[in-house]
Amino acid sequence: MQRRQQREPYVIGPDGTPLTLADLPSPNTKRWVIRRKAEVVSAVRGGLLSFDAACERYRITEEEFLSWEKAIDKHGMQGLRATRVQQYR
Repeated sequence: MQRRQQREPYVIGPDGTPLTLADLPSPNTKRWVIRRKAEVVSAVRGGLLSFDAACERYRITEEEFLSWEKAIDKHGMQGLRATRVQQYR
């Protein structure tokens, strides 16, 4: 009898490794570093988490999430830095 393995849904994260729901930042995250923001954006873009679910889960506004996406599109992950924001805008 062949045993079927169930795979957990995943997307490729910002660093190129598989990212599952279990790998995402905690919903109680208070300190948003570059990697965590990029992981949430990757999860939404890959369909692992819906836009609305991400905003609700992490208690962020739609505008905040969209600003993360825009920063990644325009400047890559370094665009998500909280310091020296002027250089990336």
